[in-house]
Amino acid sequence: MKINRFVTFFLIIILLNTTCSSKKETRRWYKGNLHTHSYWSDGDEFPEMIMDWYKSHGYHFVALSDHNILAEGEKWKNISTSIIREKGFKKYLEKYGEDWVVYKEDSSGISVKLKTFEEYVPLFEEAEKFHILQGEEITTSFGKKPIHINASNIQHLIIPKDGANVTEVMQNNIDAVLEQREKTGVPILPHINHPNFHYGISAQDIIGLKGERFFEVYNGHPHVRNLGDSAHISTEEMWDVINLAYFKNNQPLIYGIATDDSHSYHQFGTEYSNAGRGWVMVAAKALQADSLINAMERGEFYASTGVVLKDVDYSHHQLTIEVAPEPGIEYEIQFIGANNQENQANILKKESGNIAEFTITEEHQFVRAKVISTKLKENPNVEGEYEVAWTQPVRYIN
Repeated sequence: MKINRFVTFFLIIILLNTTCSSKKETRRWYKGNLHTHSYWSDGDEFPEMIMDWYKSHGYHFVALSDHNILAEGEKWKNISTSIIREKGFKKYLEKYGEDWVVYKEDSSGISVKLKTFEEYVPLFEEAEKFHILQGEEITTSFGKKPIHINASNIQHLIIPKDGANVTEVMQNNIDAVLEQREKTGVPILPHINHPNFHYGISAQDIIGLKGERFFEVYNGHPHVRNLGDSAHISTEEMWDVINLAYFKNNQPLIYGIATDDSHSYHQFGTEYSNAGRGWVMVAAKALQADSLINAMERGEFYASTGVVLKDVDYSHHQLTIEVAPEPGIEYEIQFIGANNQENQANILKKESGNIAEFTITEEHQFVRAKVISTKLKENPNVEGEYEVAWTQPVRYIN
């Protein structure tokens, strides 16, 4: 009897190790941006040119998320007489040709018929190479406070909802996204955009929500104030404040996303909202919307502004981070979290190098990792910005 128990014990251990190894072998890292704008709202480029940029720059998936509109139906864009916009149109016409580009020219200038989601997606999608999600930035406000909620893989346009305060406005729009998800049976991911944009959304506003799992810890737009100011905390500090409250309320932890929020594709610099500033790396089984969203909801992704991680593993109470290093670049890996008796998050441990690990116990409310490199970003939204990566917070697992 003892021998059988002994054998059974080791069979379980082998099975667990095999399952963990199999899980790692079947998943792949996919790079994506979930916040992008085009001529369908206030971006300054055609959807095809934007998708071409992301695909040619190593991204695997993108969500085009224009304000309160989907790329469907007929929409004409008047091209301004600025040299930059006219040059952009000429590049578009040269790349796709007269057979594809529908436009008219008269005394008032050039007008172009924008391609719909259904029209441009087949030009770019390739199995396991590039995937496009339909998105919407549900854009509203409470008083003078802007409130923007992104919905990725949305199936139908959502008209913005009002509310009696900031939290209620957010909740009503998040509920609308989740309701569409339930009705369609399609995974749709809502996330809170740039809370520090005009300081419209506070940590307390988010703490009052139910059902939201994601917010932008980093946004590449120059006006979103990721770092806060003397009177407002940074979005990263906000992240920890929210999760301290969520832990006490026994709510699922909120995850941090990095995005471009790109609008400007012809002028570059800290004053423009350019592409390539922030993204997510998702460890999923397939390059499909359901696989990507399910993986993100499990926290199997990290946010980055340039740092690439070779692996992120949380098993047997051990959070292990391995960086894919660049020659000549140094890295500091910080483990940030809070013990059960603490009311604020702190750096619990930090190490220099490419690999670090941290043991999580029942005494921790949550722990996440931040990797800071010595490499300056090539096109930051704030001068002096270094490349960084953030892993998702985890709790002790029995």
